[in-house]
Amino acid sequence: MAENRAPIDIKAQPGFKAAAFFCVFLLYVPIVMLMVLSLNSGDAVSYFEGFSFKWYGVALQNDDFYSATQNTLTITIVATIVSTIVATLAAIGTTRVKPWKGLGSAFMVINLPLMVPEIITAVATLSFFALLAGALGLNFGIGNLILAHTVFCIPFAYMPIKARLEDMDLTLENAAADLYASPWQAFRRVTLPLLMPGIASGAALAFITSFDDFTITQLVAGPGQTTLPLFIWNQTRKPMTPEINAISTILLLVSIIFVMSSFIIARRRK
Repeated sequence: MAENRAPIDIKAQPGFKAAAFFCVFLLYVPIVMLMVLSLNSGDAVSYFEGFSFKWYGVALQNDDFYSATQNTLTITIVATIVSTIVATLAAIGTTRVKPWKGLGSAFMVINLPLMVPEIITAVATLSFFALLAGALGLNFGIGNLILAHTVFCIPFAYMPIKARLEDMDLTLENAAADLYASPWQAFRRVTLPLLMPGIASGAALAFITSFDDFTITQLVAGPGQTTLPLFIWNQTRKPMTPEINAISTILLLVSIIFVMSSFIIARRRK
């Protein structure tokens, strides 16, 4: 009879802490340096001359920055709402029903954007919209970006919603049915309120995924559809000042807020 062996604790392995510290150091020190250099009083991007918030003022007075922010929020908000609704319906259709033929394929299709390299998704999306424009004369303008963002945000919203549904007991829904509640009434008054933490967590993830996207946006965006990540990229082609550090820090802080919100909601959902 084989002996029961205790599970291996990778944290106790020699060199694990040093390797983890090194990885965290390489990942976060450049980000911290970026934030510090955004407070530079001088004109140098990488040489600190003193503390000042003047470059944040310069960034907030930049009309192109406001235009990029408006485009980003328009795309992100619409994509978040639509992708969260679709993800919620998909999660219900794959967890609150009896197993059906093709369920595994449905999981694969929903999560495919997570597995396919983003550059491939970007090229495929660009080819699709080019085909629509060439064959049917259809060009949705900024709607192309909204559609693209909606599609690749769906799996990010789907995962926490599905996890929440799997944690929910069917007892309350069955009790509502025993009390003559219709399926819609049971969903609206029982399932949906219990599901809201998962929906909120999924929406936060979808929002920040769309908000930060660069690769797909760069290929799909048309003239006048510059988003914040594209605006920052374009700024690197010009003589750079700490303004780009300030703009990057603003984008970073927004990302941190939404990622932390999603994490906190997911932790509290139980």
